[in-house]
Amino acid sequence: MPGKNIKLLNGKPLIHYSIDFARLFVADKNICVTTDSKEIAECVEKINYKTLFLRPEKLATDEAGSGEVLLHAIGEYEKRTGNYERIVLLQPTSPFRLKRHLNEASSLYNSTIDMVVSVRESEANPYYNIFEEGKDGFLKKSKDGHYSKRQDCPSVYQYNGSIYIINASSLKKRPLNEFEKIVKYIMPAEYSIDLDTPYDWTVAECLTDKMDYYGR
Repeated sequence: MPGKNIKLLNGKPLIHYSIDFARLFVADKNICVTTDSKEIAECVEKINYKTLFLRPEKLATDEAGSGEVLLHAIGEYEKRTGNYERIVLLQPTSPFRLKRHLNEASSLYNSTIDMVVSVRESEANPYYNIFEEGKDGFLKKSKDGHYSKRQDCPSVYQYNGSIYIINASSLKKRPLNEFEKIVKYIMPAEYSIDLDTPYDWTVAECLTDKMDYYGR
């Protein structure tokens, strides 16, 4: 969905949801919108937020990873405000969050871990109904297990894209995909909508009138 970060959801640009949520916790000087788009920068100015920089071209490609983008943003902000112990990443594509979600996730964080991340319990399970194709061309379960009911399988989780509380020191040492000390924060399915496709957007539009935003 081209331009989805500023597409109107229930009459409001998508990125405004994450900025409004961040403002419940910190002042604007500690909120970073990292973008390479002048259009997005102009959109956030409509709610009196001023982007401090535009992302350089080398970080504006599909190949650029989230960790690289975050490190660049940290560097820009630490020039102005000093070192940060942690980064809270609030992706615009996950607009459904309550204030208590971040408070509860934050209570799980400490400086000895790499990250607290929001998840939802996955309906698909590699012990039961996720398969891989073997060299012989036949499907086999992704994980060994002889379970006759999904309810008996070990629980598995998927990132829902809503909240990442990242140890800044860990990020400076290794990429996000090499983090080892990750603590989960489970969120309900209805707050785990990650807007990636037109179908996701349709679901979100159906939910907006029913959701309790930010804990109000």
